[in-house]
Amino acid sequence: MTNKVNEYIEKYELKSLIECTTNQKSSNVFESVEPNRHNICPPAWDDLVRLHNIILDRKVTNILEFGCGFSSLIMAHALSINSSLHGDFVKNNLRRASPFQLMSVDDLETYIETTKSRVPLNLKNFCHFHFSSTRMGEFNGRICTFYEQLPNITPDFIYLDGPSQYSVQGDVSGINTRHPDRVPMAGDLLKIEHYLLPGTLIVVDGRTANARFLLKNFQRDWHYFHSEKEDVHFFELREKPLGKYNLAQIKFCLGEEWPHNSDFEKYL
Repeated sequence: MTNKVNEYIEKYELKSLIECTTNQKSSNVFESVEPNRHNICPPAWDDLVRLHNIILDRKVTNILEFGCGFSSLIMAHALSINSSLHGDFVKNNLRRASPFQLMSVDDLETYIETTKSRVPLNLKNFCHFHFSSTRMGEFNGRICTFYEQLPNITPDFIYLDGPSQYSVQGDVSGINTRHPDRVPMAGDLLKIEHYLLPGTLIVVDGRTANARFLLKNFQRDWHYFHSEKEDVHFFELREKPLGKYNLAQIKFCLGEEWPHNSDFEKYL
């Protein structure tokens, strides 16, 4: 970890949220696609600090997360800070019926139960976990995967780090992701794209093939940035506001100069 990351962790006391504080690396090239791995991966502090920083910097109000883990705790913690700092303004000025909520969906019940057991009492009201099985499917004839049920939320921040490619059920034309040579290919965001508000940010952790699939199939005006060094992808929905409430949220959360002041490299 860099000194900058360590300083951030100490400033917000993030290590107290997580028992394990080492960033373990594996030399096994199949480690990330191991079908029998059910333990939550060790915390990757660079990634966790990035998520926390993004949520504070953009004054995020609601989060949709695909794939729970240490990220759930870190993002819920950031939402709790936003609630404390901006709760009154959001309640009185923005159209956010249930603000400062993290909705996390996962297809592995073991992951959900482990993550829920780690959530401290003061964060339980900020994060909610949803189990859904996943199946192979198609989007415009292109084979991909889908969760069967999604949380009914309108997020301004989305974190894509799921599902496990091995737990996806079924096949299409004999094709499925349950093979170590396959890659994750979630299509859920394509199905809900037209419900997302201008200003929404999507962060994809790794999953480059999946990120490229989304980029080629999104139909709205997305700005895309990929940091190869950090292996993280950013998608920001840069369209005209839908109306006065969306405009008010953009101005408050992202600033009067958005999108001209939007810079993803500051998070790297």
